[in-house]
Amino acid sequence: MSTVFRQSDDNATTSRCPPGPVGYAPAVLDVAAPPAKPTTRRARAVLLSPWSRLGLLAALLTGSAIAVWLWEPQRLLTQGWPPQLSGATAVVLFTAAYGVGTAALVPRPLLNLAAGALFGIRTGLITAVAGTVIGAGIAFGLGRLLGQDALRPLLRGRWLTAADRQLSHHGFRSMLAIRLFPGVPFAAANYCAAVSRMGWLSFLLATGLGSVPNTAAYVVAGSRATTPTSPVFLLALAFIAVPAVAGALVAWRKRGRLRPARPGERPGEDAAAGGTPDGTLPRV
Repeated sequence: MSTVFRQSDDNATTSRCPPGPVGYAPAVLDVAAPPAKPTTRRARAVLLSPWSRLGLLAALLTGSAIAVWLWEPQRLLTQGWPPQLSGATAVVLFTAAYGVGTAALVPRPLLNLAAGALFGIRTGLITAVAGTVIGAGIAFGLGRLLGQDALRPLLRGRWLTAADRQLSHHGFRSMLAIRLFPGVPFAAANYCAAVSRMGWLSFLLATGLGSVPNTAAYVVAGSRATTPTSPVFLLALAFIAVPAVAGALVAWRKRGRLRPARPGERPGEDAAAGGTPDGTLPRV
């Protein structure tokens, strides 16, 4: 009988104290994380501010320019590639060095000539174009991560807003024309595109396709650098001017898109194509 009463008391105690849910911890163990100190929050905000990131980008570009000046990349044309590197290893390393060097403001014509002199026309062209896309992607990413937030509020001038609208809404065509026109500095085009709202895919595809003609001309010239009077070398030099003419024609045809949009007019819409300055249809 005592055993029966003891079991019933245990059952009553269990019913009065129901078990908590699975994973429950007593309130004593719930210790809230201490709030961040105001000094820490202020320092984090300053370090991650748009102008701090822009200053970091400027420091990186300055350091890259100094490194290029000290390294003297023209030695690739005079001294050649290290003899212990050859085959696929040399191609991969040169492509990576081309990409990093392009992002570090090394002149692309010099690298293109070196690619042709070291690897010939076919392999040199593939290496140079791949390195061009890699370098442009690095510069585009740095510019968008470190410079876009600080520089976009400064796009207030007439030509700046028009250029930004063109790059943002017609990214592929605009960048393709810029790459075909050799007069535009490669690094400047990368960072201007990064400040705009151009997409990654449009930027990289236009860079790869638009860089082929000019890059091929320099690679062919580099492969025939030992015979500067040969017809192939002279033809390559002459072909360097062809992308400039093509880019100038494209820029002339698209010159109307660089004007500022009128009030009520959608970006890229031409009022002369059937609309009025206020964006409505003309009355008949």
